[in-house]
Amino acid sequence: MEKGFGAGQIELKHYAESVFRPVDSALERIGQSIASSGLPQIQVGPMDGRHLEVLSRALAPSTIVEIGTLGGYSGLCLMRGIRPGGEFHGYEKSAAHAELTRRNLQIAKEQEGLQVSIHIQEGEALKALAQWPRDRRVDLVFIDADKVSYSAYLDWAAQHLRVGGVVLGDNTFGWGDVVRVPELIGQARDTVGALDQFNRKLAADSRFLSTIWPTAEGLTMGVKVRD
Repeated sequence: MEKGFGAGQIELKHYAESVFRPVDSALERIGQSIASSGLPQIQVGPMDGRHLEVLSRALAPSTIVEIGTLGGYSGLCLMRGIRPGGEFHGYEKSAAHAELTRRNLQIAKEQEGLQVSIHIQEGEALKALAQWPRDRRVDLVFIDADKVSYSAYLDWAAQHLRVGGVVLGDNTFGWGDVVRVPELIGQARDTVGALDQFNRKLAADSRFLSTIWPTAEGLTMGVKVRD
């Protein structure tokens, strides 16, 4: 019998959220700030945020890079796993989004007593990341920005992650269309095609052991196993 991959039942979503209760007061406040600021409601979902926090806490990173911060919801989830004295670096194209992220993460840092340095840079991520010192390694990279640049972000992560470090890419099921790229046209084909390319590129890279978590939108993960 061929078993399915993922569930996709709204009842299971409600079950998971009721059992694991992934949204606490700090995350609820950030979610409300995103809505009241008029930002698009595209932050990671409650269980996706919990996945990020669990993965981050398991890895206990010293340095995290998040590409695409929106208002800081996923950033807080990731930041909670950073070991004391570590650094969180967020890259966000929109100045308004970057400012909200700074404010939200600083509030959470003070309220939760997190011992982490927060660095949020606005503008084109690829240009900013190009200034990162070549020999400075990072522990965790989360990619959730412009989809057509995912492969370029992966190249940067592959170069700068330490062995044992992790790269994560969100939305990698392409909203269900990643299996029908040739049928798509226009911007949809460019966007979903880029996500498909990212998945295939990571899967074929011998430096990584990779998988895709069957969340509703797909979360691709690679562990760097060699330089």
